[in-house]
Amino acid sequence: MRLSRIIMALTVGLAVVAVPTAAGAAQPQPTPSATTDPPQPPPYTPQLASLTVNRPTIYLGETVVLTGTGFGPNETVDITVTVTPLAAPAPGQAPARRSDGSIVAMAPVAYQASAPLTVTARTNGQGRFTKSYRPSVTGQLTFTATGRESARTDTADLRVLHKKQPLPVTGDSIGTPMKLGGGLVGAGAIMLLLTLAWRRRQRFGGAAH
Repeated sequence: MRLSRIIMALTVGLAVVAVPTAAGAAQPQPTPSATTDPPQPPPYTPQLASLTVNRPTIYLGETVVLTGTGFGPNETVDITVTVTPLAAPAPGQAPARRSDGSIVAMAPVAYQASAPLTVTARTNGQGRFTKSYRPSVTGQLTFTATGRESARTDTADLRVLHKKQPLPVTGDSIGTPMKLGGGLVGAGAIMLLLTLAWRRRQRFGGAAH
């Protein structure tokens, strides 16, 4: 009897000890979360300046508009103009050729005294500007715009051609139409004389009958 009580007491004690352990094992254990890095800011991309010309080719005396974007807000932009003569010979001169066969312009430099080769523009709050420019030289013009504070820069090209000249009026150009007109007048006079002669013949022939 005593032995059975001892066995029962041991059984109850083991059961009491095992219940919290089983309950703890039954509870869901937190799963370790994957380690994530904090979000990184996007890489810095410097803003690029842009310079454009509204027309790629003009004739001497016409005006173009330069437009700049992407410069610093409310800053002064220096615009320099570089002139390269067009690859065409000057009047009375033959074109010169390099060893590679390319043509070198042989134009005189006197006409380069011209419009200012350095101008300035002022950007607005968005870093944009427009500037009118009227070249007084022919050639390939390269505009280089540089912001004084931002140091941003860009270039644009413009081709300036000579004005189209009217064809000269020479003695040959006048003589040809005059010769043609004279021939037509002569042919008309001959036709008139033949017509009068035919009518006269018809008139006198009818009277004879």
